Amino acid sequence: MRTRCLLSQMILRIYKYRFRHTWWTCSPPRGDVSRAALCSPEEDASEFSSLGDGGGLIQGCWWEGEGWVVPELPDCPRPRLSARSGSHSWEGPEETQVGCQDYRGGALAGDLCEDLCVAGKLLFQRCLHYNRGKKVLQADWRGRPVVLKSKEEAFSSFPPLSLLEEEAGEGGQDIPEAELLLMVAGEVKSALGLELSNSSLGPWWPGRRGPRWRGQLASLWALLQQEEYVYFSLLQDLSPHVLPVLGSCGHFYAVEFLAAGSPHHRALFPLDRVPGAPGGGQAKAISDIALSFLDMVNHFDSDFSHRLHLCDIKPENFAIRSDFTVVAIDVDMAFFEPKMREILEQNCTDDEDCNFFDCFSRCDLRVNKCGAQRVNNNLQVICDKIFRHWFSAPLKSSAVSFQLQLQLQEAVQECADPEVPGGNTRRDAPSVFWKLRRLLQATLRELQEAEK
Repeated sequence: MRTRCLLSQMILRIYKYRFRHTWWTCSPPRGDVSRAALCSPEEDASEFSSLGDGGGLIQGCWWEGEGWVVPELPDCPRPRLSARSGSHSWEGPEETQVGCQDYRGGALAGDLCEDLCVAGKLLFQRCLHYNRGKKVLQADWRGRPVVLKSKEEAFSSFPPLSLLEEEAGEGGQDIPEAELLLMVAGEVKSALGLELSNSSLGPWWPGRRGPRWRGQLASLWALLQQEEYVYFSLLQDLSPHVLPVLGSCGHFYAVEFLAAGSPHHRALFPLDRVPGAPGGGQAKAISDIALSFLDMVNHFDSDFSHRLHLCDIKPENFAIRSDFTVVAIDVDMAFFEPKMREILEQNCTDDEDCNFFDCFSRCDLRVNKCGAQRVNNNLQVICDKIFRHWFSAPLKSSAVSFQLQLQLQEAVQECADPEVPGGNTRRDAPSVFWKLRRLLQATLRELQEAEK
């Protein structure tokens, strides 16, 4: 009997607002892919399976819940061994699935295609994640570890650009630039909920017209239908807290490989190699990471034309650089303010109907409508889901005074549970932010003094 999961009103709503794709699966028993069932995204399945054999890049990959840093499992098929390089390359069936034949035929393009399909300098290493078509793969690009991502396994899974269908005989060369701009702007607005000026569309312009123009347009269109790619492309030059896009080939785009967070790590992030850990080194690293989270919150709240809301905050969706800068590596559930308001403003019978994952609103029972204004914020959720883990108990360092540790615990509690009598939410979030920042900086000073 097929497994069934009840989907709440909010989960059904994501079909409407993510436009084309959903990511929720419960894994079936191994070998029985017919039992796959949708379920709540808050149930983190320990295994994800291929749903059929649709000719994707990787078939039947299983994921063990360690973010992107996971051991390779035997269910991920191996790429062919390249006689040219002696390393894993994209030859054989996998090469066909990623689109190298289409690249040679001019049907798709990208600045990574030559290294991927001809030079053998982009080498597959392992499958990291496969979930209803979404592929996350680790590869080596010219000696640099990277991650290749696409929300669909096959290039043909993306609806084609209608202008190319109409201009099939001309290679797309005669498409008017104004018409193409209009199409690109519309797709970007669909992903971001924002209307951008033509001068802001540079990251998504297909380049100069030439022999591969048709493939460039087709590939661009497949990438624009992936909201995460659009966010990364827009923000990469504006924020140190998002992954930059390193390049693309067809519908796959590459980002840097970073060590992701995981609830399986004692400190949520891999700090085993921090000098002096455990003890003062780890306490200092945690304080640095917490300050970077605060910097990210302030950045997303204040530095763009609209506030950026994160509606799926958990360690797995973030990574840290070597200098402890926090980076958002999964922004499938990130929304700028206009789109956030549109998502929240739905019919309701109580406040629970107005909870969109980590983004909450309240139900106005007079009109049975959720308010468009989010009543919690990114900082509150980070305090609840990440800072509590670090600061609810004494830090693993005797160098930090008991009084300071107690003040930090109380500040995190105040931040995570900002309720006051009467059920209202405190409006002094900025004061909580600055209190946390001051206490974390004081913690670092005490740790640095102890090192002298």
